[in-house]
Amino acid sequence: MTRDELYANIKRKKSFLCVGLDTDLKKIPEHLLKEEDPIFAFNKAIIDATADYCIAYKPNLAFYESAGLKGMQALYKTIEYIRTNYPDQFIIADAKRGDIGNTSMMYADSFFTEMNVDAVTVAPYMGADSVTPFLGHEGRWVILLALTSNKGAADFQYTEDAQGTPLYQKVLAKSLEWGGNADNMMYVVGATRADMLTDIRKTVPDSFLLVPGIGAQGGSLADVCKYGLNGKCGLIVNSSRAIIYADKTADFAQVARSKALEVQQEMAAYIK
Repeated sequence: MTRDELYANIKRKKSFLCVGLDTDLKKIPEHLLKEEDPIFAFNKAIIDATADYCIAYKPNLAFYESAGLKGMQALYKTIEYIRTNYPDQFIIADAKRGDIGNTSMMYADSFFTEMNVDAVTVAPYMGADSVTPFLGHEGRWVILLALTSNKGAADFQYTEDAQGTPLYQKVLAKSLEWGGNADNMMYVVGATRADMLTDIRKTVPDSFLLVPGIGAQGGSLADVCKYGLNGKCGLIVNSSRAIIYADKTADFAQVARSKALEVQQEMAAYIK
């Protein structure tokens, strides 16, 4: 999916919401455990309920890998279901891969050729040769970890060099030398540090930012929009638990739909 296509979906739906499919068998409604494939049954219901109000889905690979072969089969079925029934949706594999050489090339083939997702999250710690193999797939995106919202982010990401430049800013600047640009590279920036988006926008003014952390993690959509919006929106804001686990009864999908609508309506006001 191109940047123009993604932006067209945002304008049409008046939304830049991404629904995170962090599907945990311990948290889904109990009646679904009787299904032949409870993970896919849950995902399908959530997707059907929320597709009108979001522009992207983000399955987190850990939740599927932890369920073994059945979990991975459910993931592939989920991606195929989205592709077939909601082809305008942007699909992000939240995998946080980061290796070098042929290994990175194999990861890129796995996600873009075999799994057929639009984007994959990539860790930049190992440098250019861990990222550039992902950039060689036309129409696909790298989403580079830049500034995350977890407590441990302070261990490395905020450390400054002798000139006072924090490491996350050096990652942003350096990544622009790797062949990435606003048409094939996005950045993860946590919503709980929305005030730092102003400085981030100075380095990557035109790029899309994938922003997790609103909802259950306490990030403010208002602050994210205040500091992060650019002329073409430039934001994909993810919400997972606050939408998909909002209810555990037989009405869970309808409640998820209502929660997604609430976020979409707020987004529509910000991009009006």
